[in-house]
Amino acid sequence: MSPREDARRILDAAVAAADAAEAVRRSLRVDGGVLRAAGPDGADPREVDLAGVDGVWIVAAGKAAAQMAGAAEEVLAGRVSGGTVTTRDGHGEPVPGLEHWEASHPVPDTRGLAGAADALRVARGAGERDLLLVLLSGGASALWPSPPPGVSLSDLRTVTARLLRAGATIRELNAVRKHLSRIAGGWLARAAFPARVVTLAVSDVVGSPLDVIASGPTVPDPTTFADALDVLARYEIDASGPVRDYLREGAAGRRPETPKEGDAAFERASTHVVARNRDALEGGAAAAERLGYRARVVAEDLEGEARAVAREIAALVRGPGPGGDDRRPLALLLGGETTVTVRGRGRGGRNQELALALALEIEGREDVVAAALGTDGSDGPTDAAGAIVDGGTVARGERLGLSAGDALARNDSHTFLRATGDLVVTGPTGTNVSDVVLLLR
Repeated sequence: MSPREDARRILDAAVAAADAAEAVRRSLRVDGGVLRAAGPDGADPREVDLAGVDGVWIVAAGKAAAQMAGAAEEVLAGRVSGGTVTTRDGHGEPVPGLEHWEASHPVPDTRGLAGAADALRVARGAGERDLLLVLLSGGASALWPSPPPGVSLSDLRTVTARLLRAGATIRELNAVRKHLSRIAGGWLARAAFPARVVTLAVSDVVGSPLDVIASGPTVPDPTTFADALDVLARYEIDASGPVRDYLREGAAGRRPETPKEGDAAFERASTHVVARNRDALEGGAAAAERLGYRARVVAEDLEGEARAVAREIAALVRGPGPGGDDRRPLALLLGGETTVTVRGRGRGGRNQELALALALEIEGREDVVAAALGTDGSDGPTDAAGAIVDGGTVARGERLGLSAGDALARNDSHTFLRATGDLVVTGPTGTNVSDVVLLLR
């Protein structure tokens, strides 16, 4: 196999290692009438005696929501009373017995409004002797829009789109989203109280902070209205009147702040991260070793502007090669999530932009292959998950009359990489644990 073929196999193995349905099956068990939920390797186990539970209700949102809900129903084996699932278009089949909603991502739409309303309906209907099983994966923040009174979906769509184009980080974006929502920032737990709430989360956020994953609908929110206003000011976002007024009223204490640590809503709630970027990186590294590489996970905290991150990653290419007695080629894996400040009018996504920037950095290097992949199978408003590039990518484009530098400047990575045959198209993968970057040399 060629290094490019090896790269695709390693990426596929990375995605498989973070499969959301398998993560639910590992983390959720029923034994002797007791439901046991835990994080990776059995961390922070919580038990619920199902003999004292009248109904088990599922509420799920995210790009892997349908897969997670199907796995939970399988584990619970007929004990589920009902529930609702909201996922991205084409990202999963309906689960029997559960309402199924498909909606837009990353900019919310009216279908997401309906899915969020259904989730709140289920949560509010749960009683003290009920269990609400909340299943979250990347994308839930956009898929569950639930703007407060006076703020329209159009207002929410506009501010979301402007923050995305400005290159706001997921933490910054979600600080704003949580303060323009009736479901995020702990509000779902408040709606369900006093029911027991168990949340299983597939993390697409660096470091897996619980309040940022899916905008933390079942955990305390450490951010404030003032934080949300600071984000808008930092990126010079001219928010609509209703958004600006609502956030200012909140900062002045005239709107209810999101539930904080110590709120009664969290007394009977527990949250468990069941899959994360590290799982994908370790799965990819194991596959690389099987293919004959000396594999190393270099980082799992990639953040920042994609093209700037590419320059930092390129330093690894220029570093020393395999040394000592181990002469195997190197496979270096990195994970996280970059951002893109959109200045041009082209098409692409953060992984395609990162890959194109890497192609410029390794131009002419016959011994290097680089790849960047969104583990959910989508990258920006395109059908690609990312790309695999090599030292000849830039030259292939030039032979077609295309300039990699110009494409990068216009944020048109998709057009360039499609022409050079470097795109990776996977379709929906059934998980979402941020991005995987790979270097083979």
